[in-house]
Amino acid sequence: MCLYLYTSSRKRLPTKAHCLTKNLSLSSSQNHLQSKCFPPLQQDQLFADDPWHKWEALYTLALATGMKRGELLGLKWQDINVETGILQVRHVLSRVPTNMPEREHVYVEAEPKTQKSRRSVMIAPFALEALKKHRDDELEAKLKAGVFWQECDYVFCTLLGTHLNPNHVVEEFKKVLDRAGLPYIRFHDLCHSAATLLLSLGVHPKVVQELLGHTQISMTMDLYSHVLPGMQQDAMRKLDAALIQQEMNEVNEK
Repeated sequence: MCLYLYTSSRKRLPTKAHCLTKNLSLSSSQNHLQSKCFPPLQQDQLFADDPWHKWEALYTLALATGMKRGELLGLKWQDINVETGILQVRHVLSRVPTNMPEREHVYVEAEPKTQKSRRSVMIAPFALEALKKHRDDELEAKLKAGVFWQECDYVFCTLLGTHLNPNHVVEEFKKVLDRAGLPYIRFHDLCHSAATLLLSLGVHPKVVQELLGHTQISMTMDLYSHVLPGMQQDAMRKLDAALIQQEMNEVNEK
């Protein structure tokens, strides 16, 4: 059984935060915290000084799919079809409280909470390439570990094959941002960044809902309502252009 024990180290989140780009701050009725967005230009800067970071594929997949931290750390190679470029969200790394005073909680592998959370996700080509390279690096680590390797099949794992410490992933992400000279964002904001970017590109909210595994589209619309005015403006421009083109065609036909 692949199980690691970690003590809790909770920190208060800031109640307010400025978005990294104009008009891309997020808010929800359930949470008054504002999430920061990660613009594409800064995504390119993330690994500019460290192009072979050990977890580059992890952060890249988060940006490309909007998957949550627990879903990423519970992801297994058996869930990824490299040929079709599709992964299945079947496992999550979940925190469970304990009765032990020296350990507040443990991380265990569990199933997604809802049926919508169990989903198929198309992997963008750039993220798929990052995964392929990561697979090669992991196979090298397995050879070096030898008999100490634990065959848990995790995509993102320790040098012994066991799942990563979620808190360690967050701390390492902070270091990556600092080295790249980028403003601080939470790891979960990578998920928000993916959704915000897709919606701003005109992707239908239903597609984004399915990608994120939201139970209802109303949840998606509420979380990303800040993007909708821009989508409406774009829709009106397209409608205006279509009507003008139609009028021109009718004039030419006369």
